[in-house]
Amino acid sequence: MTMSPQKKILLVGIGVAALAGTATVRAAAQSDTYKQLDALMDVFEQVRVTYVDKVDDKTLIDGAINGMLASLDPHSNYLDQRDFASMRQTTDGEYGGLGLSVSIEDGAVKVIAPMDDTPGARAGIKPGDYITHIEGELIYGQPLNEAVDRMRGLAGSKIAITIARQGEAKPLQFSLTREVIQIRPVKWEVKNNVGIVRISTFNKQTGPATRDAVAAIDKKLGAALSGYVIDLRSNPGGLLDQAIEVSDVFLDKGEIVSQRGRAKGDIIRYHAKAGDLTHGKPIVILVDEGSASAAEIVAGALQDHRRAMVIGERSFGKGSVQTLIPLGEGTGLRITTARYFTPSGRSVQEAGIEPDVSVPQLSDALRGERPRRREADLTRHLINEVKDGTEKLVETDEKPDPRFTQTADELKKAGVLDFQLDYAVKMLGRLAPAATVQMAEAAGLSPAAAQR
Repeated sequence: MTMSPQKKILLVGIGVAALAGTATVRAAAQSDTYKQLDALMDVFEQVRVTYVDKVDDKTLIDGAINGMLASLDPHSNYLDQRDFASMRQTTDGEYGGLGLSVSIEDGAVKVIAPMDDTPGARAGIKPGDYITHIEGELIYGQPLNEAVDRMRGLAGSKIAITIARQGEAKPLQFSLTREVIQIRPVKWEVKNNVGIVRISTFNKQTGPATRDAVAAIDKKLGAALSGYVIDLRSNPGGLLDQAIEVSDVFLDKGEIVSQRGRAKGDIIRYHAKAGDLTHGKPIVILVDEGSASAAEIVAGALQDHRRAMVIGERSFGKGSVQTLIPLGEGTGLRITTARYFTPSGRSVQEAGIEPDVSVPQLSDALRGERPRRREADLTRHLINEVKDGTEKLVETDEKPDPRFTQTADELKKAGVLDFQLDYAVKMLGRLAPAATVQMAEAAGLSPAAAQR
């Protein structure tokens, strides 16, 4: 069919009109944005001129930036020069302080977890504690970076902090001595032919240290090795690339994690390289409410691939990825840019990693009195969208589990100081005999020699 010139002109005119309409909408939206920015500048000028005390411009601008980011989610924030340098110290693995991983919750500084072998851990500070005073001064409502900066300092200097703990009638007073916190992210030991790998954080050293630990355990036990316990309890997370590297130690192939951004096609997938350094030995992973972020990536990857059994308590539930964007002059922006998903497509945001076997920490008599605070309890946390419109229903059974009826005093008398770890080691002892015998035979040893 041939169109007349008049019809052609009409169609072109409709196209031009549509484009013009789109441009008008964009211009209107841009105009609204400029009006809002004008309002911001009006407030800025009024505060400069009329506020009761003189405030320098940098303080006002930093406050505006921090307020903007605080309206997003708990993990997006502006890093001034001091914060940027502090973050680099932490990820590099050395700084002066107390060894506490903390967050801000409704204006209060909350302890996520104390790091192993640090002043905070040795003093008995617990996950879920609230730091209310530093050197007798109330810190409620202060920015988190100020509280962190005050807790850090020269090694050998003393600091007094006050803790509020659920179940305690009075605040707890702690006098601590700062140390150079040389974060050893990985420690290992052998117990009953089981290799125990404790990963406390994910900094630049974690991947290589995990490989070294696995190699050392394999060398020490050889064919007698029953399996591995990977202890990720109270691990607040850290670097994404280190979570991928650690997962790769235990996987021979397959996806480890995917991160998905705002756009539909904005997906990055990370896969394991060939070669399981543990040679297929059984693995048990320990998690609790302090296991977050990178720790959940490792637990989720090995759980989805049926490579490990996860036991303990439901993890923290931080399923978002933060990107560090340098802004110049030693400052930066840490902003949430994606959600991460386990190999099966699960988002752990809010929900966390559910253990295959739920095992309480019976050896800690006061654990039941401490609050269990996770990502879902944080103000303005990202919502885990339910795609099929249904919600998971959890059935409850009020009957006591016969496996977990011992008291902390009974366990202490039996010499069990860490019930969850003891349970994991015994579980591997039950899972691994057949595999141990096969490995022993392949190495030319008798099954009896392998079990010694």
